[in-house]
Amino acid sequence: MALSLLHVVFLGAAMPLLLFGTPAAGAGVVGVNYGRVANNLPDPASVVQLLKQNGITMVKIFDAFPQALRALANTGIKVTVMMPNGNLPDAARDPGYALGWVRSNVKAYYPETQIHDVAVGNEVSYSSPDLTWSLVPAMTNVQKALADLGLADAIKVTTPVAFSAVNVSFPPSAGRFRDDIAQPVMRPMLDLLQRTGSYFSINIYPFDAYDAHPDDIPLDYALGNYTPGVVDHVTGLVYHSLLDAQLDATYFAMENLMGGAARDGILRASLTESGWPSSGGRVARLEAVAEAGGAPAASVANAQAYNNYLIKRVLSGNTGTPHRPDADMDVYIFALFNENQKGFGPDDVEQHFGLFYPNMQKVYPFDFSPPTAESWCVANAPVGDARLQAALDYACGHGADCGAIQPGGACFEPNTMVAHASYAFNSYYQRNHRASGTCDFGGAAAVVYQAPKYGNCVLPSNAWIQETKLKSEGYAAI
Repeated sequence: MALSLLHVVFLGAAMPLLLFGTPAAGAGVVGVNYGRVANNLPDPASVVQLLKQNGITMVKIFDAFPQALRALANTGIKVTVMMPNGNLPDAARDPGYALGWVRSNVKAYYPETQIHDVAVGNEVSYSSPDLTWSLVPAMTNVQKALADLGLADAIKVTTPVAFSAVNVSFPPSAGRFRDDIAQPVMRPMLDLLQRTGSYFSINIYPFDAYDAHPDDIPLDYALGNYTPGVVDHVTGLVYHSLLDAQLDATYFAMENLMGGAARDGILRASLTESGWPSSGGRVARLEAVAEAGGAPAASVANAQAYNNYLIKRVLSGNTGTPHRPDADMDVYIFALFNENQKGFGPDDVEQHFGLFYPNMQKVYPFDFSPPTAESWCVANAPVGDARLQAALDYACGHGADCGAIQPGGACFEPNTMVAHASYAFNSYYQRNHRASGTCDFGGAAAVVYQAPKYGNCVLPSNAWIQETKLKSEGYAAI
């Protein structure tokens, strides 16, 4: 993973007209990054059983580890293999080398092992900048090798890019790639990905931005559930999630470089790394937090909140962003295990990104089961009271149960437009089975994935509504 800083501008004056709502996007898949920078991990066969037991259907490895590829055979789990950075110069210089590598590390295992991507290098411009100029030629030769072996339709070539490649990231609409790599590297890479029907891979960690700027970034925004929202005053789009803002900065960077082809959605993005650590920290940052009497960014509670937000979001089909509401996107959580040889010691944050301890016990609860994931619909506060009132009137007049926000009702307090509108919008959304488009109201509402609370009023989820219905019909809740 790479340290990524985000320049953040928060809410100021009233928001311009919203351009997009937040309908549900197409199906996405959640996978995991299976790193092995540790000396205490279980054997690959046990790891594969762990994946199956937890319903994890997609995995990325950071090489082409034979034991793992053999263990994954005939499981149906989709696999991304990686050509390590050190192989790039030879693969760029010699098509024969690329062909041999693909024959030995891909074709030898396919189709029994469901390899569906080859990642050529990892965060090359960040971690191995001297190899940056080898990247696209190596990708080109690997893609040609796949074609020569009859695999190019089934297996795509990509490369995970660190978010630090996006030089301007706020407002998202100003997204630009770094000048030193935009034209010589990113443009030919995106052309190759588009021409071969592949996708752009990006590694994004809201944790990094929050950890570096905790006084400027609300924690809920970094965790994906910031109800007030942050406005891009150029487009009028409202962001409740720092991840969405960073993703849209990436989309805008692609569009600003590629033009219409990227804007029309021909080239999609995949989130090949994202996660949140459950412990540890960079020493200087931890000392500063301790001196200020604050809580560290890396904690079990924060890791559980962020990763469950991400898992539930994708499994429920809501992979779109404010700028790309219909985007389909796969996500790989970083990482499968806590890895004890990463970073600079046992307290280094790099060692604590795992969903599991090396003994295969969960670090905190999570669930990869498809979508019983809960979501809620809340008001976009920046659109202003007039638009919220109009949308609230519509919701209450078209099936929402608004009794609780009447005077004397259980959720009348706090008596604010945002709280009342959120209650009405959420009731309408839940009663319509969270169908696509039922949490929009002309841009006055947005979907969130953690239970919102206004004063003492917690917005009900679909499960709560179903339980209430059962009780009203004389059945015991199950």
